[in-house]
Amino acid sequence: MKELSKLRTVKLIHSLVWIFMVVVIFYVLYCGIFDNVNLLTWISIGIIILEGIVLLAFNMYCPLTVLARRYSNSSKDNFDIYLPNWLAKYNKQIFTTIYLLALITVIYRVI
Repeated sequence: MKELSKLRTVKLIHSLVWIFMVVVIFYVLYCGIFDNVNLLTWISIGIIILEGIVLLAFNMYCPLTVLARRYSNSSKDNFDIYLPNWLAKYNKQIFTTIYLLALITVIYRVI
């Protein structure tokens, strides 16, 4: 029972962090589209770059995924987060693409 409780806690934290990161990515996109590049835009870009570094350090896994693996042997892509399985499976591809488009848009606005 304690293992399930710990897994649920990790899933909740992971989901909240995911929501924050998605908001940051869409904020960068918003800034690029509406030509509103400011200090917070650059901080947001830095946050996403830092996330990329963390993922690289953990072999392209979120550290919370690594932690959740201690409490589950599920083979589902969403075992560690409260997302639909298809979104958990393609999360990195979807949001990396959106982020790169956002970054290109911001760079276009700056130059």
